[in-house]
Amino acid sequence: MWQETDNQLVREFTFKNFNEAFAFMTRVALIAEKMDHHPWWSNVYNQLTIKLSTHDAGNVVTAKDHQLAEAIDKLVGK
Repeated sequence: MWQETDNQLVREFTFKNFNEAFAFMTRVALIAEKMDHHPWWSNVYNQLTIKLSTHDAGNVVTAKDHQLAEAIDKLVGK
């Protein structure tokens, strides 16, 4: 689940391996590019952390972040 922390929506993911994590990141990247709303993320092997905030709005959580979070959730079925 997404947690709102320090003016960001944050979610951590764990995958079977690096290939699955990277494939998921690629799918997220395609959605983010279409939305013109790009996440901050960190990936180490099978661990991925995504943080969403809207830079144009002063680095706070906006409807754009919630929309991207919802689209990401659809990719993982949650």
